[in-house]
Amino acid sequence: DLLIKLTSIALSEHPMLNASWREDGIVVQAGIHIAVAVDVDSGLVVPVIRDVPSKSLQQIAEESRALAHKARARQLGVDDLQGGTFTLTNLGTYGIDAFTPIINLPQCAILGVGRIIEKPAVVAGKVVPRKMMALSLTFDHRVVDGRPASRFLNMVREYVEQPYRWLSQ
Repeated sequence: DLLIKLTSIALSEHPMLNASWREDGIVVQAGIHIAVAVDVDSGLVVPVIRDVPSKSLQQIAEESRALAHKARARQLGVDDLQGGTFTLTNLGTYGIDAFTPIINLPQCAILGVGRIIEKPAVVAGKVVPRKMMALSLTFDHRVVDGRPASRFLNMVREYVEQPYRWLSQ
């Protein structure tokens, strides 16, 4: 839920990652509607949390839990599955550190989240244990190249590492 919120804030600053490729050109989406991959018995479904930047973390948590419950109960409607402008997928719950997610077309990009694991890190010249997580961004080069994509991913990383930066948003 926190990553959904942080991703939406970064998308607000990097609107080309919230765009899509169409035959007639690139369309930057007006709203930020994040699709979240949910594993169900029959496969993968991707319900959408709409207007994420306008929602509190608590609202996002309630909505994501409700959508996941509906998905597992096979009660999602067509409206629940349409209109996503960006997708977030998490394989960390399966012990996966990093992976290459596949874009949910016509969206421009998808963010893959790996597991959180304690690893050694150098902080102030000393090796200390830190919780680490891999983020993988797959993006459509017809819409953006590596420069804006890497800046977007770096912003998400900064928000995760220093959450006080987004508290004022």
